[in-house]
Amino acid sequence: MPSDTTTPPVAVAVAVAVAKSVASAERAHVATVRMHISEIARFLQENLGQRLTARIANINDPKQVGKWASGDTTPRPESEQRLRAALQVFQLIQDAESLYTARAWMIGMNPQLEDEAPAQCIADGRMRDVMVAARAYVDGG
Repeated sequence: MPSDTTTPPVAVAVAVAVAKSVASAERAHVATVRMHISEIARFLQENLGQRLTARIANINDPKQVGKWASGDTTPRPESEQRLRAALQVFQLIQDAESLYTARAWMIGMNPQLEDEAPAQCIADGRMRDVMVAARAYVDGG
């Protein structure tokens, strides 16, 4: 009896979803790397607000975000790393869903992050955990 060599529909759907998150993650990475930190600060300030962006960067003065966004000053390397991670995750979710979903995802409790908000996890230095959760979300998991 000949063996069935066709791929089950569920396996195809999973492969397509995984390919979607990989492609979206790659686009988000490239965009984030190419952006100047002032553009990143401006984008996050416009879409998440100055206070939340400051919290993500792990700083106390929200006005500092405005200075970064205008190019007057630049963040310390640790803050820049957090801002770049936040943008990359935000763009990954936005690419798969929408701007509003990305914002809600960043501030909402996330079961894959022990019910903490991804924005707070980034502030705490858990960027990799947030990216894993974002990819799982995009993949439907």
